[in-house]
Amino acid sequence: MFLLLPFDSLIVNLLGISLTVLFTLLLVFIIVPAIFGVSFGIRKLYMKTLLKIFAWATLRMERGAKEKNHQLYKPYTNGIIAKDSTSLEEEIKEIRRSGSSKALDNTPEFELSDIFYFCRKGMETIMDDEVTKRFSAEELESWNLLSRTNYNFQYISLRLTVLWGLGVLIRYCFLLPLRIALAFTGISLLVVGTTVVGYLPNGRFKEFLSKHVHLMCYRICVRALTAIITYHDRKNRPRNGGICVANHTSPIDVIILASDGYYAMVGQVHGGLMGVIQRAMVKSCPHVWFERSEVKDRHLVAKRLTEHVQDKSKLPILIFPEGTCINNTSVMMFKKGSFEIGATVYPVAIKYDPQFGDAFWNSSKYGMVTYLLRMMTSWAIVCSVWYLPPMTREKDEDAVQFANRVKSAIARQGGLVDLLWDGGLKREKVKDTFKEEQQKLYSKMIVGNHEDRSRS
Repeated sequence: MFLLLPFDSLIVNLLGISLTVLFTLLLVFIIVPAIFGVSFGIRKLYMKTLLKIFAWATLRMERGAKEKNHQLYKPYTNGIIAKDSTSLEEEIKEIRRSGSSKALDNTPEFELSDIFYFCRKGMETIMDDEVTKRFSAEELESWNLLSRTNYNFQYISLRLTVLWGLGVLIRYCFLLPLRIALAFTGISLLVVGTTVVGYLPNGRFKEFLSKHVHLMCYRICVRALTAIITYHDRKNRPRNGGICVANHTSPIDVIILASDGYYAMVGQVHGGLMGVIQRAMVKSCPHVWFERSEVKDRHLVAKRLTEHVQDKSKLPILIFPEGTCINNTSVMMFKKGSFEIGATVYPVAIKYDPQFGDAFWNSSKYGMVTYLLRMMTSWAIVCSVWYLPPMTREKDEDAVQFANRVKSAIARQGGLVDLLWDGGLKREKVKDTFKEEQQKLYSKMIVGNHEDRSRS
């Protein structure tokens, strides 16, 4: 028979007491508040404390760099080099004017100097590419004690290095295990809870339980990221029979929105853990999942979505029409599919504060596991969510114009740059149609001048 020595018995007892206290604290301060949707203000106090520490660390870094004559890197606040908007014709005329001492001649013939316009445009695109810079992490002007967020990170002083090392210990040895435990709890409750609710007969009681199980589990998952979210204009929250569209920065956009509302999700059927979660969720709530072979069938997708929104008793659909993650600085082209079905659209703008952690998922650089590890070892995820007034398609609008109008409203509210480029360029080559568009503009200028001359 195996007997524990007194010292070993003491360690086991202390370990048991520690685990009991930890579980009690989790239950009282995190899980129970998540169930009832309340907060004790601990996360906001934590955020204010971090801001003071970041401000001190940034000042110390700048002072140390000044003492050692190191040049500090200063990024653009929005990643864009501002340029005045001018037309192709105006810019070519300017090149012709600067290249000739004669008065500007309006003759339509091609001039060799026109080549310089396209050469310059090509160089500007290489130096200041509006597309590819949207798929890299934001560079901060301040330092948040994460070496991956600021190029100025280097040895400055012993005190600053000790503070950074202490931050590593806190994030990896305390916050990471705590967050993994919370994430496991939230996902487990979601799978078990939705499965159990799925066996209940359809009716109001089932809908009530399903809604609160989803909200409770998503709120626990939000706390697993120490997410501090500010929701604005909740009176505009999406309603049944509508479509909620939002800009897309991260996979966690889903739980950010779903922790404050009850949505029907749209997506492709997956295998593994994600497949288990999807199959459990659809038992209690009418989510719209597509098989891999169905995703590329636009007509089938549109038909399924139309059938869903026409039933005013069904939940609003949550869609991210960009189709890919953008780095929290801009909004790129919205796919027109969700704007063709004639439903009321509820725009939502999401803007993250990168001071506490970069929420952007660069899927071409990091896998999902690596990305989640980076999220869970950040200080916190802080963001603002704005619910905009519902929008409907006007009589004279086509789906593309409606999508652009919604996109502009989201960009304006979230303080994001409104870009017309397709986010699909992240993985694809530039389409020939983009090149042909510039060629058509140039030829139209030449042909148009020919026509004006012949009329005169």
